[in-house]
Amino acid sequence: MPHIVLHLSGKPDAALMESAVQIIQDLTVQILNKERNVIAMTTQFIPSEYWFIGGESLLKLGSSAFHLDISITDETNTKAEKAQYVSEIYQAMSSLRPHQTEISYVHLIDARATAYGYGGRTQEWRYQRR
Repeated sequence: MPHIVLHLSGKPDAALMESAVQIIQDLTVQILNKERNVIAMTTQFIPSEYWFIGGESLLKLGSSAFHLDISITDETNTKAEKAQYVSEIYQAMSSLRPHQTEISYVHLIDARATAYGYGGRTQEWRYQRR
């Protein structure tokens, strides 16, 4: 039941957004073994002149970037799965855009099962009822 927030540099681009969402959801299902029907995802475009790396804007650097936060229930994925996810997300996102900077982050947020949930129920509640 991950919640994913994706920030993309540049001007809004519906085709890019749809491709990125599909790729990210596919990799989340394949690598992290999450159920597609409970993946919630939001996207936002940040103008390149408002995104800075090392004090310089992406516009000035001539680069594109992304930042992905994904909240997952703690202890449901191994270190190896998380490492694979970070790698494959970066590679997939880089294939979608020219001049992708290496300074694009994927942040897996391990949330405790008692402090995270949807539909008014925690993940711990769901675990206990299995």
